[in-house]
Amino acid sequence: MEIPITQSEMWRKLQDDLNEKSDFEVTKDYQYLAILKPTPVGNYLYLPYGPVADTAESFKRALESLTSLPSAKKAMFIRIEPRSTLVAEILAHRANYRQGTTASQTTSSRSFTFPPAVKEVKKTKDLNPKESWLLDLTGNDEQLKSKLPSRLLRYYRNMAKQGITIEKSHTPSDIHYLLDLQKALAAKKRISTFSAHYLETELSQPFATLYLVKQDTEILAAGLVFDDETTRYNLQGAQSDAGRRLHATGILTIQLILDAKEKGLQTFDFWGIAPEDAPDNHPWAGFTAFKKTFLGYEQDYAGTYDLVLSPLRYRLYTLLRKIRRLI
Repeated sequence: MEIPITQSEMWRKLQDDLNEKSDFEVTKDYQYLAILKPTPVGNYLYLPYGPVADTAESFKRALESLTSLPSAKKAMFIRIEPRSTLVAEILAHRANYRQGTTASQTTSSRSFTFPPAVKEVKKTKDLNPKESWLLDLTGNDEQLKSKLPSRLLRYYRNMAKQGITIEKSHTPSDIHYLLDLQKALAAKKRISTFSAHYLETELSQPFATLYLVKQDTEILAAGLVFDDETTRYNLQGAQSDAGRRLHATGILTIQLILDAKEKGLQTFDFWGIAPEDAPDNHPWAGFTAFKKTFLGYEQDYAGTYDLVLSPLRYRLYTLLRKIRRLI
């Protein structure tokens, strides 16, 4: 099984440090980290990019285990984001069936039975990206550099002439450099950011590294990456207006990739792109175009689904969410 970092023992430790309650189970057939999320109308369990299960039978066993948890017996629903193609078909078939459509599916997806506790399967808004852009780091250095944009490589090689340096930090208090840049961007685009406590706790983990792109004492860009045994995940980043003029994010991304290669990692995960058929005004259009200048490949996942355990409370929860968004 390929275990994403968000379903790993490392991520469970992060939840503990954030004082989040969670259930973690590892077997030879499946693995999951289920995080308890409270709401005003009840709790639910959230499995970021989980559960991990490669076959229909192992997925079924994972769901049986999940629905038997004491926390699940009091929950409204279980929110899952499996990455297996087969599991994606199973979920799509059940959700489509409940909606009255007749999409063609494989035999295993049509015959799959959910545990009795699961009353409905609902497709919901994706939390973690359904599509991601990945770069293969295997092969020699020249093969890797051939996948990198020549324009960005040129900026990277000439950064010293611009007085640009790149530093790495594992000091949690340094996260304010990233947060300050993110808040400036959020104010322009009217989006939210993570709290300082959350980001500081992330940076305090052994798998996290903060990169800072500087010109003299000015911070041009910052990026927070996570590493597991095989993959570097490029999750958080922002740059200033001056950084944009100096191509700071491009320079930083080259450094992140080269360092991951030197560390012996196999994959660089750019973490999220817009769907192939997304309109030009999609909020991710700009950085999707940037990521695709690197000669990587697209990886599609199942997306986010809710396994409804209590239909009445679930409907109340979704209604309150809609009202909150309108407000």
